Amino acid sequence: MLVIPSVDIMRGRCVQLVGGKPETERVYGEPVELAQRWVTQGATYLHVIDLDAAMGTGDNFARVAEVLANVRVGIEVGGGIRTLERACEFLGTGASRVILGTAAVREPELVKRLVELAGGDHIMVALDARSGKVSIEGWQKQTEKSVLELAREFERMGVGSLLFTSVDVEGSMRGVAAREIRELVGAVKIPVFASGGVGSLDDVRITREAGAAGLVVGMALYYGKFTLRQAMEVSR
Repeated sequence: MLVIPSVDIMRGRCVQLVGGKPETERVYGEPVELAQRWVTQGATYLHVIDLDAAMGTGDNFARVAEVLANVRVGIEVGGGIRTLERACEFLGTGASRVILGTAAVREPELVKRLVELAGGDHIMVALDARSGKVSIEGWQKQTEKSVLELAREFERMGVGSLLFTSVDVEGSMRGVAAREIRELVGAVKIPVFASGGVGSLDDVRITREAGAAGLVVGMALYYGKFTLRQAMEVSR
């Protein structure tokens, strides 16, 4: 299982939020510096998110592009990617794959077109959930669509992977949503990556045992709950 450090960008800086709420913002520095730090510590993949674009309050395209230009590992990019043009911009700038959340839920046809254009391996769909229902627009709006229903739908469209985030525990470091991860892994054949609630090395082990292909870790690494190397050892 891959352990993937998160580099979340808000107003040009690397931050961490609790439950996606801007008022909980904690600033950690420059995105490129943080990305390079994780690579130095052994990261082979990074998760880079434009929080302003996700929430519709701004755009950090230039900052994300800087990370892509200065870091030589695989990078998945997400946050506010709601058009074919923006997805292609990131792929053309060096992203290994782009993550669609709100756009995928609202415009499934966009996902189909992108899969046809770029290939499924470069497309990840984010299923951010509260109590089993998918949230959109930076987790600010709740839908009535179930995670499993949408997961199967996007798998049929040919997307290469899914990213499941439990918004209920995101940023809390209270533990991962193991049951939900296991259910999603069992419902589809494509790789499932997990995010949300990681607070200990035990959470890394639980996620691996649930069958996830990867685990995105943010708050726990930034707070020093464990090191990236420790997490990578547990993930093997």
